[in-house]
Amino acid sequence: MLTSASSAAGDVLALRIPTVLRAALGPHWEFTVDGPRIEIQHPHRGTPYRPPRQPPSWKELLHSLQTAFADTGAPRDDCLPLRWGRDTELTISAVQALDPLLKDGKRQTYRRGFLPQPVVRFTGERDASGNLRDGFLTSFVNVSRVQPLERLDEYGAVLDGWLSVLSQLGFHARHVSVHGSLTPWRRREVAGITLHFRHLGLGLGDIVLLWNADDPTCMAVDLGTGLERLAWARTQQHWQYLIYGYFADMAPPTTLDALRTATLLLGHGINPAPREAGGVARRVIGTIDPDAAQLGVSTIVREAFGYWSLFGVLPVPWPIIASLIEEELRR
Repeated sequence: MLTSASSAAGDVLALRIPTVLRAALGPHWEFTVDGPRIEIQHPHRGTPYRPPRQPPSWKELLHSLQTAFADTGAPRDDCLPLRWGRDTELTISAVQALDPLLKDGKRQTYRRGFLPQPVVRFTGERDASGNLRDGFLTSFVNVSRVQPLERLDEYGAVLDGWLSVLSQLGFHARHVSVHGSLTPWRRREVAGITLHFRHLGLGLGDIVLLWNADDPTCMAVDLGTGLERLAWARTQQHWQYLIYGYFADMAPPTTLDALRTATLLLGHGINPAPREAGGVARRVIGTIDPDAAQLGVSTIVREAFGYWSLFGVLPVPWPIIASLIEEELRR
């Protein structure tokens, strides 16, 4: 529950957001505000979408994002460490870069700008069989723009900049919409307002206005999506083949997801253990189908290692990672 001071600050911000976003996006957008609900759509949203004939590689997509974000005033910063240890054992979102500002009320952040942040989460949607639904992974790259704000109009500029980034990636604004509630929420030390953006009805991510609940002048923005989901929306490829390529038919999706995640964890030195971050690694490896790994895991580990290496150096070589996974499976 929001305190009276935080609630008043949130109410003021909520009232200003539609005006700020109208000013930032210009007159070529349709705004619908119904109580706390807001929806922003392009007037020509019904036009067809044509995906690229030749999808870019992950390296090319990352380079395009880095260039586009830099053009909008958000140069790339180093990723956060995967082992976190504050509130969560592992880094689960690039927004954790804002912890000093938002949680401690200090005028500093760990990172700012564009972060292609590898994260591990167990919150992905699953079907009746327990398999992750298309569009969800245990480990993925949280493409984010995180930065402190001095004025609310900077929040509008971040959303406008995001539309420019999408345009440079081959999307068109007419297929993008924004919706959400202007009612502030609070989680412990942090309060915020979350708006979600979609492409052709597919949820891509959100833009969150955040502030320290005790000091609303400590304000920031977190705009985030998943790199893999972004590529899925752009290319409209089959999800499993987009993520796993020719490995998609070689093992169950749960095993492929676990090997991908285990490579990230072990590559950062987070080895299987009874508890804490090591317990996460043991839990992940425990979902690998032993029958599917009987001939070894080195080939797919090497592939996953190459992917995660695009975002930062993995200090543990891939042959050691493969060996550790196989040893844990035998255990």
